[in-house]
Order: sequence, then C-alpha cells, then structure tokens
Amino acid sequence: MRKVDLAKIRKLREDKKLTQRYMAGKLGYKSSIGYHYIETGRCQIRAEQLAVIATELGVGLEDLYVSNTTKMVDVEM
Repeated sequence: MRKVDLAKIRKLREDKKLTQRYMAGKLGYKSSIGYHYIETGRCQIRAEQLAVIATELGVGLEDLYVSNTTKMVDVEM
C-alpha cells in the first residue's frame, strides 16, 4: 500500500499560501480542524479528498505519495 506524504502536502499548501481553513472549506468541513486532522495524520484521507487536495495544490495525485526510493539491485551469486 502506498503512503500519502503529509509533510509534502503541508509544504505545498504553505508554499501556495493557502490556509488550513481554506482547504477545509474546499473539502466541505465547517472549520479548519477537520483538515488539520488530515494533514497531521489523525484521520485518513479518502480518495475523493485527496483528489481535491491535489487540484487545489496544483499537482497530480502521484505527487502526493511518498516517493519510492528503493533501487533495484542485481545480486550475483
């Protein structure tokens, strides 16, 4: 299972100068606490929420996942 990069989401949001309140509104929350819980990992992000977050941050869905830095290595025996 792939993991969403919450730190990257926060950095992208801050770089675009978007508030948690703004993002919460886009996701249908009445206050910023719901979005805060998503960004801090206290609750899981649903697929449709992740799509909205990606759109608001101006990135693709793939950009919001932790990068796989594992390299394939041939082992000689």
